This record gives sequence, structure tokens and C-alpha cells, in this order.
Amino acid sequence: MDLSFDRLTKHYGGKIAVDRVSATLTPGVYGLLGANGAGKTTLMRMLCGILEPTSGEVFWDGKEVTGLGAAYRNVLGYLPQDFGCYPHYTAAEFLSYIAVLKGLPRDTVQRRIRELLDTVGLRGAAGKKLRTFSGGMKQRVGIAQALLNDPQVLILDEPTSGLDPKERVHLRNLLADYAGDRIVILSTHIVSDVEAIADEVLMMKAGSFILRGAVPELVRQAEGKVWELTVPAARARAWQARATVANFRHEGDRVVLRIISDERPGSQAVPCRPTMEDLYLYHFGEEA
Repeated sequence: MDLSFDRLTKHYGGKIAVDRVSATLTPGVYGLLGANGAGKTTLMRMLCGILEPTSGEVFWDGKEVTGLGAAYRNVLGYLPQDFGCYPHYTAAEFLSYIAVLKGLPRDTVQRRIRELLDTVGLRGAAGKKLRTFSGGMKQRVGIAQALLNDPQVLILDEPTSGLDPKERVHLRNLLADYAGDRIVILSTHIVSDVEAIADEVLMMKAGSFILRGAVPELVRQAEGKVWELTVPAARARAWQARATVANFRHEGDRVVLRIISDERPGSQAVPCRPTMEDLYLYHFGEEA
């Protein structure tokens, strides 16, 4: 089982949103990282068949997906970045409606809905109107609808948006388990979520993949570029203006800065063990 795309490209007038990207994905979790405008959402929408590529092709198990039609849509689950729902529906009614659109067998739908509401922690809210839900609760309904047809390819655009830390951990565990024999693609700005569960990271910039690999392999590329420097509190703002500062903490009248830099940012700076977030800031510090 594999999902592949070859020289996939999308133009909007004179703007290139996605520029000839290629990859072959097998079961596992793939994290898409990049600043706003990098092309992540456009790529995922093309993989789902929502957007037609300007050029390039998408293949499911070696077959071009436009020729597969409904057979390909049946293996897909998708959560868009701006998930919309009908506020006058209850959670159970909304999922029933989505199940009809997906053509799921009626005799199994209600059991599947109960299972998924339990999975996303909304069992007690099944009969409540969506207009009464918090943002995080609506997001969990969105995750449930993406899972309704037990998809072999699950594509999630900012799935942890609005979730509290406990819910984020629960979702990460759910996706890691789900990806045992399925393909999961997720895009998020919460780098720690990708670092925690992604088998492979695809980092996008200006519509192209600039890095690809397992988290430990990529993080090693930031070695020698992460430093800790203690400065007087009065100088902290100046350092933030002149360097990429990943973090800072106050210690009395001094501030400890975590700085991303190719060069040692001062004779007193000491090297630090890098993280995926450090690597992200190294490539996207200005955008961030």
C-alpha cells in the first residue's frame, strides 16, 4: 500500500504554490512542516482530489487517482484547516449526515459513530447541538468525521488547533496507533506534535520540499547551531532584534537566551542539544 505523487505542481496565476514535489508514502505518520504560505494546504488538497494540479500526478497503489474516482475517495479521510459544521445539528446527527455523504452502510453507521465519539472523548455530548460546543470540541467532531470510513489515507490539516494539552496527547497517541497499517499525513504549526509521533518529516518552503527524513536524522542537522547565552535583562530586546531567539527566561536581573545561529553568538555562549523546533526556527526564523 502506497500513496505517491510525481512532480506535483500548482500555479495560481503567476504564483507557484507547489513546485514539482515528489514522494512515495507507505504506512506511517508523515508530518508536514512549514511557515504559512509554504504550500502545505495546497499539497494536501491536491492529494485529496479537491484541487486539480497544474501538472503532475497522484498515484494510489500505482494507479493514477483521477481514473479511480470513488474507489480512491473511499480510502480517504480528510480534516480541512477550516472545518465547518452545521450548528443546529447534534454531534451524532452531523456524523450521520457525513456518513450518508460518504455512502457508508446504514447497518453499521450508528455503531461506528458511537465508537468514534467515545474515541474522541465526546460520548457524553452526542446529543448536544454543535452550536454549544467549544472550539476544541468542534475540532474533535472534525477528527471523528475524518475517521468515519476507517480510511487507509488520513490527511489532517492543523488537527490539534483548539485542543488543550491533554487532548493533543490523546490525539497523538490515537494517530500513532492508527498509522500502524495506514498512511497518516498531518500539517501543524505545533512542532512538538510532529516531533512526538512523526515517522518522517517533510519540510516545505516556497512550495518545495527542503528537508525530508526521520526526526532524529533531521535534528542532527541543527547541531552546532543552538546556543544558550546569559545577558543582562536590559540587553535582551537588542538580542531579539539581531538574532533568532527560540526562548528566553529571567534569572534575577539577567536573561538566559536560546539562540539559533551558525556562529557562536558571543564568547560566553554554550552549545545546546537541538530539537525539531530549533531546526524549524533555523529555516523559518524570519517567517516565525
